[in-house]
Amino acid sequence: MTTPDTTPQAPATTDQSEVTAAFRAARDLLVECQTDYARARAEFAWPRFEHFNFGFDWFDQLAKDPARADVPALIIAEDDGRSTERTFAELSAASNRVATWLTEQGLRRGERLILMLNNQVELWEFMLACIKLRVVMIPTTTQMTSADLEDRVERAEASWAVAGAEDLAKFAGVGEGLRLVHVPGVFAEGADRTAPRVAGHTVLSYDDAAASSSELTPDEPTPAEETLLFYFTSGTTSKPKLVEHTHTSYPVGHLTTVYWIGLEPGDVHLNVASPGWAKHAWSNFFAPWIAEATIFVHNARKFGPASLMANMARYGVTSFCAPPTVWRMLIKADMTQLATPPTKAISAGEPLNAEVIDQVQKAWGATIRDGFGMTETTLQVANTPGQKVVIGSMGRPLPGMDVVLIDPLTGAEAAEGEICLRLDPRPVGLLKSYYGNQEKTDDVFSDGVFHTGDIASRDENGVLTYVGRADDVFKSSDYKVSPFELESVLVQHAAVMEAAIVPTPDEVRLAVPKAFVTLAPGHEPTAETARAILQYTLTQLPPYKRIRRIEFLELPKTISGKIRRVELRKAEVSRSETGAAPEGYGAEYREEDLDLQR
Repeated sequence: MTTPDTTPQAPATTDQSEVTAAFRAARDLLVECQTDYARARAEFAWPRFEHFNFGFDWFDQLAKDPARADVPALIIAEDDGRSTERTFAELSAASNRVATWLTEQGLRRGERLILMLNNQVELWEFMLACIKLRVVMIPTTTQMTSADLEDRVERAEASWAVAGAEDLAKFAGVGEGLRLVHVPGVFAEGADRTAPRVAGHTVLSYDDAAASSSELTPDEPTPAEETLLFYFTSGTTSKPKLVEHTHTSYPVGHLTTVYWIGLEPGDVHLNVASPGWAKHAWSNFFAPWIAEATIFVHNARKFGPASLMANMARYGVTSFCAPPTVWRMLIKADMTQLATPPTKAISAGEPLNAEVIDQVQKAWGATIRDGFGMTETTLQVANTPGQKVVIGSMGRPLPGMDVVLIDPLTGAEAAEGEICLRLDPRPVGLLKSYYGNQEKTDDVFSDGVFHTGDIASRDENGVLTYVGRADDVFKSSDYKVSPFELESVLVQHAAVMEAAIVPTPDEVRLAVPKAFVTLAPGHEPTAETARAILQYTLTQLPPYKRIRRIEFLELPKTISGKIRRVELRKAEVSRSETGAAPEGYGAEYREEDLDLQR
């Protein structure tokens, strides 16, 4: 299932040295133009390959380079002080051994493999091995249940899975005849490393791979448009979709991510993301290695700002990417305890508000730069290095991304509308299809553009500001309300850790904004707290955007950490229809009952 690409291709070549050189040239241009946005936009052109294999054509070439071979490619620091470090040369050899062993066990090109590991060195070995073997990877979080795995095995047509003992046990009763690989982990010394038995399936032991050869060469070039990855989206509004990526859409497409972060050879990049989700592949695999940087992982069982900053200092982290939740936790700690903070500060996942950006600037002297992308694409829009950041904006279109805003009602270009990507020429960093769903694929690739489903506005300088998901924006008294704008005001209050705005039915105004708030430590869910928060918002928002109701709640989220506003909206409809709070919800405070001072 594919969408035709009518973009002219570069001259086809199977010469590995030419492929590597072309990829490096594209990367070098973006590094050279790191602070020259206009030049990068004007001169960058996607390298378009007939054949490309990130493992052989890029990573192994770095491992053979005397200047790069013995440089750490990966450092994983545990919260108990232990660490794992692998050089480019060591990971190249280890991934070859894993690939050789998997072949010996019967794994064949094109088969689908569920990869369900934590942040452990074996995860990176298996990813490189699968790329080299042209096996379709299905990265999956360890939080999956047996029911989740049954759905993934069926829809992705998986025949292999790699996991630790506890997670392999979840496959009992999930189909029959799977070949499962048991991976105990690098710090399992002294523990029982015997592969468990899982009813109905064959279980192999990763330990056996150590005896296999580290010599591996491709028998033929890898077609660039061959499928490499399946990612299940987090499913905020529907059953997770199955996103299909190729050997170039992520491995080459993440050149835009390199440019956004500002990564350079020699950087040490820390990205807070869990394995199994696209952002982990973005910034814990492809982008840093494209840049010839070191991937650093702070592998804590429970997040703590102090231990995070201690490890950042110990390992010399120069580049840091984290979701808004982590940044909000950091600014409530003493950020000045990190004497040598990273010079590159990035946020992704959901838009970040001005207060957090200001606090980080004061503590670290670095401006957090936001960006916009999706599981379906690499980075599309971002605040890039050296450019003035318009606080609250997500920046401008990245090199190679032709972004247009389309009014959903008229289909015409507009100053505010759905973020779309023009397909002539088609950007490399774009999904191949929604696997098994031709109707959805045709829908998002309609009218000569790729439809993101997200709304943004554009100012006179071409800077884009996120408005919200198309189905999140709502009207109150005929005024359009952007949840993000109101949420940005809420989280500036000391009592608010996280917030979500949804419409709640109102007899007079059709709908009014309601805030669901997760409180910061030290604050109680009382009427006085509700009064203080809403009183603050009165001074920050125009009357027609006033937040009129508030409820304290641990916000429901997808397994990847995105707020499930759709669940909150449904709860409000239910409350309106029944007159009672839905199960799991509590007291609602209304502005008219709180004696606010206007």
